[in-house]
Amino acid sequence: MNKADILILLQTNLDMIVLDDTRTVQLEHLIDASIKYIEREGVTFTTTTVDNVTTYAFTVEEADIIVMYASYLFRKRKTDEGMPRMLRWALNNLLFSQKAQVANDT
Repeated sequence: MNKADILILLQTNLDMIVLDDTRTVQLEHLIDASIKYIEREGVTFTTTTVDNVTTYAFTVEEADIIVMYASYLFRKRKTDEGMPRMLRWALNNLLFSQKAQVANDT
């Protein structure tokens, strides 16, 4: 999956049928921010570089977590709520599974 796929999933998650250019830019920004915040937690996403252009290749699990995180950021701006436990749990599981995979590979 790529960022375009995640944008469609995020749009659906937020019940947005039609996006104008401003809302599209906002959601793309939230996706990029979510990716960076998740990477700061220690998660590593698979990337490929072709002709000096780096693109992500997300698994279904990674894409789902990015959508959850971006949805949380979108909704948080109105409610100022803390991170949902479901999202924290999913992030921890992804991180722990990646760390366990690295440990098994060595």
